[in-house]
Amino acid sequence: MAFRTESEEAMGIKGRSSAKIVCWLLGYGNLIAWSCMLNVVDYYSAIFPRYHPTRVLTLIYQPFAFGTIAILTYHESKLNTRLRIIFGYTLFVICSLLQIVIDLITLGKGGIGAFICLCIISAAFGVGDAYIQGGMIGELSFMNPEFMQSFLAGIAASGALTSAVRLITKAVFERATDGLRKGALMFFAIALLFEILCVVLYAFVFPKLPIVKYYRAKAASEGSKTVSADLAAAGIQLENEKKEEEDPKDFRLRSLRQLVIENLDYELDLCLIYVLTLSIVPGFLSEDTGNHSLRSWYALVLISMYTAFDLIGRYPPMIKSLYIESRKWLMLAVLSRFLFVPAFYFIAKYGGQAWMIIVSSLLGLTNGYLTVCILTAAPSGYMGPEANALGNLMVLFCFGGILAGAALDWLWLIGKGW
Repeated sequence: MAFRTESEEAMGIKGRSSAKIVCWLLGYGNLIAWSCMLNVVDYYSAIFPRYHPTRVLTLIYQPFAFGTIAILTYHESKLNTRLRIIFGYTLFVICSLLQIVIDLITLGKGGIGAFICLCIISAAFGVGDAYIQGGMIGELSFMNPEFMQSFLAGIAASGALTSAVRLITKAVFERATDGLRKGALMFFAIALLFEILCVVLYAFVFPKLPIVKYYRAKAASEGSKTVSADLAAAGIQLENEKKEEEDPKDFRLRSLRQLVIENLDYELDLCLIYVLTLSIVPGFLSEDTGNHSLRSWYALVLISMYTAFDLIGRYPPMIKSLYIESRKWLMLAVLSRFLFVPAFYFIAKYGGQAWMIIVSSLLGLTNGYLTVCILTAAPSGYMGPEANALGNLMVLFCFGGILAGAALDWLWLIGKGW
């Protein structure tokens, strides 16, 4: 295994497997609502044919996610992580319910009003993502790296499993009256139920796991103020808290500026990974790959293959021989991914659908693999509060890359008109 667990085993701390499962489920809930919105692209394209829904919804989502995470990262050390993450999941619950309500009110007929409402929901999803992902990756950065890998795998699974279910619902409802709409409504209902589950898991299950208590108490002993509410929820009262306020310890913690400088290569790596990925997925794969024998299934198959291999790619780093630790090799691997740009261009223009499926799969595989390598390597060796801050910084750069990629995705439309 590439991840360290020696201290836990030496102290006999229990709950590691349970924590990994809960982290996976919380990661799944982090993006399932947004994944559902993206995976009903055929439905939205049918009722909003003039508005480029895949590209527009993605482009709206990202600025709100980036702006929110920028603010949260700046104030990270003073935030109540427990309230932050519960707020994010609760926002997802509300927005998932609103998607169903809007569709029922409009009877699935679309229109500019319904599209504007969807854009507002997309923006809210971006805000919720920043609250959850920044908070979770921040605190998982000072825990066992396996928890980080599980959370990231859960995020990828939200796309992969949602895509798989979407293919099934499309096959089931394809010949039914109003089939696309029925499949979409089923998706929104699944997302709603799962977000409710995540609120319960994070609020009542996760904080009571022994291994989670251990890492949070350790972070608190190193000066972290973000875990107090979580420890209190688990029934742990910090000793001498008042005394420490009167006579604070000098932990000599690095500032945000120092963390940015020390980890600039990791941050740029993560940013560039998502600049490339979002410049291709989902917009290019949904609208610019031409017409082939799979017809309306083509875009869904391509996105499904990307998400499936993104999930697969997040597990090899758990094997030590497959885990890249060298910062130079990570940078080289990230830069080499930009060869996908000419590859997608020429395959879309001259190649067949089999080649497009292969490169879409490779894009997902490298995306997932490098993401896990970077986010588990970067926090290593830092104290709890520093690791938390660095986790938030990494998400900030990730969201910056996603925002830039979503904007660059529009360049594929040059010369094609609207």
